[in-house]
Formats: sequence, structure tokens, C-alpha cells
Amino acid sequence: MKYMLLIYGSDDLWAQFSEDDFAKMIEQDAAFQKEVRESGELVSVEGMADRTNAKVVRVRDGAPVVTDGPYLESKEHLASYFVIDVESPERAIELAAKYPASTGNGVEVWPLLEQGGTET
Repeated sequence: MKYMLLIYGSDDLWAQFSEDDFAKMIEQDAAFQKEVRESGELVSVEGMADRTNAKVVRVRDGAPVVTDGPYLESKEHLASYFVIDVESPERAIELAAKYPASTGNGVEVWPLLEQGGTET
């Protein structure tokens, strides 16, 4: 079963960490990624680039209308995501709970559809 783990953050949140604490969190993140990669459960992981360059595209009267920024108004923004392929929903939750850089925002766990629109 494939799941997407969504990791959120904010500039205010990152600013609360000392340089040493932030470095420690990055080390813990690397260890987590190594564990999931070596277990064969990691499909992909990506961090978001400069979020100020995010665009929203909506089609209005047949024409694309492009606006700047994330589509949700919130204090947090999507910082990164993992796609994992695990044996059960419980394992997806276990991995989400182990993720060290969730920094109090939690980790969203989304089941993914297989190609063709069927649930995994």
C-alpha cells in the first residue's frame, strides 16, 4: 500500500531552533530516510523549493488563471513529502510517528491510489 506523508513547517517555526538543534534535526531526518530507504519502503522523498514561487492554476471560462502562492491561507506550508510503500496502514502511521522533523505540526498520512484510480 502506498502512502504520502506530508510534512509541514513555517518560517517562524524554523527560526525557533538554534543552529545546533536545527543541525541535529537534519541529522535525525537523514537517519530516518536511511532507515526507510534500506527497508525498501521509501518510494520517493522531496523537499519543496522556495514556496514563494508556488502557483495555483484554475481554469475559468476555458482559460487558465494563475495566481501566486499556496492555495491555502495558513501559517504553515508544505515543506516536504515522502511516498512510502508499506504493508499496512499501521506501518504508515508508525513511520509518520517516527519522523523527527514534524516539529509539532504532525505528519499527514494520505493513502494513494494505484494508477488507474484503484486503491492500493
